[in-house]
Amino acid sequence: MDRQRYLIDTLNRWAYEYYVLDAPTHSDREYDRLYDELREIERETGVVEPDSPTRRVGGEPVKGFERHAHIARLYSLDKAVTEDELSAFFTRVRKADKGAEFTVEYKYDGLTVCLTYEDGAFVRAATRGNGVEGEDVTAQVLTIRSFPLKISYRGTLEVRGEAVIRLSVLEKYNREHPADALKNARNAAAGAVRNLDPKMTAERGVEILFYDVNYMSDAPLSSQTEAMEFLKREGFKTYPFFRICRTAEEVQDAVDEIEVGRRNIDVLTDGAVIKVNAVSVRDRMGYTDKFPRWAIAYKFEAEEAETTVREIFWQVGRTGKLTPLAKVDPVELAGATVRRATLNNYGDITRKHVRVGARVLIRRSNEVIPEILGAIDDTMYGIPPAEKPSVCPYCGSAVEEVGANLFCSNRDCPPRVIQKLTHYCTKNAADIEGMSEATIQLLYDKRGLRKFSDFYALTKESFEGLEGFKEKRIGNLLSAIEKSKNITLERLLYALGIGQIGRVAARDLASFGTVEAVAALTYEELVALENVGDVTARGILAYFADEENRRELERLKEAGVEVKEVRRVTEGAFAGQVVVLTGSLSSFSRTEAQKRIEALGGVAASSVTGATTLVIAGEKAGSKFDKAKKLGIPVIGEEEFLKMLEE
Repeated sequence: MDRQRYLIDTLNRWAYEYYVLDAPTHSDREYDRLYDELREIERETGVVEPDSPTRRVGGEPVKGFERHAHIARLYSLDKAVTEDELSAFFTRVRKADKGAEFTVEYKYDGLTVCLTYEDGAFVRAATRGNGVEGEDVTAQVLTIRSFPLKISYRGTLEVRGEAVIRLSVLEKYNREHPADALKNARNAAAGAVRNLDPKMTAERGVEILFYDVNYMSDAPLSSQTEAMEFLKREGFKTYPFFRICRTAEEVQDAVDEIEVGRRNIDVLTDGAVIKVNAVSVRDRMGYTDKFPRWAIAYKFEAEEAETTVREIFWQVGRTGKLTPLAKVDPVELAGATVRRATLNNYGDITRKHVRVGARVLIRRSNEVIPEILGAIDDTMYGIPPAEKPSVCPYCGSAVEEVGANLFCSNRDCPPRVIQKLTHYCTKNAADIEGMSEATIQLLYDKRGLRKFSDFYALTKESFEGLEGFKEKRIGNLLSAIEKSKNITLERLLYALGIGQIGRVAARDLASFGTVEAVAALTYEELVALENVGDVTARGILAYFADEENRRELERLKEAGVEVKEVRRVTEGAFAGQVVVLTGSLSSFSRTEAQKRIEALGGVAASSVTGATTLVIAGEKAGSKFDKAKKLGIPVIGEEEFLKMLEE
């Protein structure tokens, strides 16, 4: 038996070096010789140890998949595809802990599996399924060699990973099996693991990349960093990219690094996963009915292209922010010919090694102008970057440096005014259809258009003599301007272009009912909102403290712009109530519960504030529950909520 133990330990160590470390120390021939000896000993004695490598050989096909309930629920991840959505995530985290750290990892595109260990031995593997229970795929996963059959931890353990097939392995398989060619790596991995024949799993060369400890019965881990260290220490295969970030800017840098780097790795990825590092902060943030509130997946767009930078110049936006733009060699991207690409700020230029003449990777996200993700040719790294401007390139005013960004100090800077007016007319703002940036530029130059209120002073005569404006077009524009006078508070707050207020924050602020009520909010009341952080709160206070802004709001009112009252049901169990949901409900999704509340006369808000009259607490209620108790706001459970719906 000593010889058997020696062979098992030796073969497992060699397999770990080969499959996990990618650094084999012995030849396949030596491995096969010891493996054959072990198999002969097991045949003679009839004893097969739990961690014997012979268990990894695919056995006979199974008749069907049995269901297996996970010890702890496997949540899926909420997704972000825009900067606004990512910014809202950071705001939520900062409310729970201003100094919270983040981790950034690759998001693998395969099949999620959960492995269970008891007393140090592997006992089961299951797919994620619906998060509560999945399919038992133990026989299939046993053929995969990138995880240990025996570990030092002796409690009950669930670890989570992604079953993947490397792109090079897929290419080799398709070359050797042309009649059974697999379409893509994701489907190939999912099909291999969810195949009733374990031999098929073994044949396709699946491996598992581990990234989380889902459950630990003894001495739970305190952070994602500890979880990754535990997985590596116990012999689970992990991907080497793992970044710890302290700011949103550092997170964005790590995400950009992933997006550039993923083109050169052998694993299919479609984004980056951003998590709060500390478990204590995660516990305070809790979960929705579908997702952890402390993690998000930033999904990359499929359309990317490579091109060369020919010039770098600066553009002034509606807030006065100077944004660097690059003129690039024309390249086809997402059905359009791209000639310009953007960067975030001067620091972005240096971090991404963008220089005139550099070969760069660009991506079209949800913006008209694609973004430069980084240089892919390191031969340009030693060339000095573009010069940082000290004055505005358009009006010559002094440039102010605020944090990572540069701002023109002149609020009347022409391109700044043009962008502000253009934003006011967009679909999600005042929605003045047909009022394009080109038209606004013409009215700025020829008719003195400077303020939002100037739109409502335009007449038919204002367009006479301007090239391209016929009677029908003028009539449509004037009709759209008149229609925009009837606007919801949410859209007006967004249209005004108040610094840092996106559509998400505007929606929260609109729950206060009037512009005057929003203007009267204190700093404490603003930061209490779920999607308003310190910077946004100070931006709102500064906007309403500005005398010119207050005069402009009066001019809009005098011009006939009225906040449209959103019609709400006035009768029902929740009539007159401002209701906040926290935790997860077993009977409804959060969206469905909010619809039920509004159908019965209530207002479904996302944050607990002084206006909140009722909080409904589901399972794993978080900080909103604690805040409601502190403010003395009534709190009910799901059972009482259901009774109110029935009544």
